[in-house]
Amino acid sequence: MTAPIEFETGRLRLRQWRPDDLAPFAALNADPRVMAHFPAPLTRAESDALAERCAALIAARGWGFWAAELKAGGTFVGFVGLHTPAAELPFSPCVEIGWRLAFAHWGQGLASEAARGALQVGFATLGLAEIVAFTAVGDARSRAVMERLGMHAAGTFDHPQLAMDSPLRRHALYRLPRPAALRPQGADATGTARQP
Repeated sequence: MTAPIEFETGRLRLRQWRPDDLAPFAALNADPRVMAHFPAPLTRAESDALAERCAALIAARGWGFWAAELKAGGTFVGFVGLHTPAAELPFSPCVEIGWRLAFAHWGQGLASEAARGALQVGFATLGLAEIVAFTAVGDARSRAVMERLGMHAAGTFDHPQLAMDSPLRRHALYRLPRPAALRPQGADATGTARQP
């Protein structure tokens, strides 16, 4: 067990999951607007299992998809964070950044705000050399967030966990290397530490 990394942004608190997050998380996972670019909305059992996996990963390594709440009032809005995908992707191994917010909190810049904080944790605290993001090609909203974060489009790929005939199978990949200012001392241009 590792002490969880938690952080705040201007409007949000990113923290470990709590039991009272499960109901609002299930509600957003059942919303077809939120899940439009996923194979299907989640049942309550599926949503609870996802939250439990997120909490377990944070407990094990200190970071992951954090529960996100508004600092003013403490309302749970969804999750934002970093994750190592289980699927064998064409660019594995990697760490991805991801988010899923309740529809009522869309269009307010919250995903971008929280994701910037998560990138800072990934690069400055965890020392990651690169963070990626990916979504279905047609997910214009998520792709716009990736671009606002300064991520660079890096082509497309077929997601191996989606059926061959799924309209969501084709995914867009975005990459972001660690900024030079956050590279460890003695690192070369790729962010790899040089031997003395």
